[in-house]
Amino acid sequence: MPKVSEVDYTVDLPEGVSAKLEGHTLHMEGPKGNIFREFRHPEIDMKVEDGHVNLHSVLPRRKVYALAGTWRAHVANMAKGVSEGYTYHLKIRYSHFPMKVYVKDTTLMIENFMGERHPRRAPIIEDTTVEVKGDEVTVTGIDKEHVGQTAANIELATKIRRYDPKVFQDGIYIVEKG
Repeated sequence: MPKVSEVDYTVDLPEGVSAKLEGHTLHMEGPKGNIFREFRHPEIDMKVEDGHVNLHSVLPRRKVYALAGTWRAHVANMAKGVSEGYTYHLKIRYSHFPMKVYVKDTTLMIENFMGERHPRRAPIIEDTTVEVKGDEVTVTGIDKEHVGQTAANIELATKIRRYDPKVFQDGIYIVEKG
């Protein structure tokens, strides 16, 4: 990494998205909803100015430089989330035992997976929405991390143990992210 005397990142906010900084917490509001996140570090300054979020650090060390890049990605993900949202598509596959998949409160219930008597459960995180239509499961929300973690929870809930995964391909799998 070359020597850097300062870091100056600017994230442009999409049309219809507004940002407000209260202390160390960045609040964003857009057509899809509101989201907030805390950004706290003594060497990185964050400012919100007419449609832009600026990150600035003078004489950053390697870790501060990396953290500023991470913050830039988080701010861009927040802006995209409140303007467009995030959607993951999953596919239900079974060949031996038909699964019954439905949403109950804040949990996705998976019954009759591999002929098991007890249902498997996948937690749905906070403001994420899960819909089941036929053999399709759609996970949507404005927080990229919550949507991705919910999709991962669903995929992990149907992990096959004690069987050859090349023969028993039953499960719920992520087929599209976006």
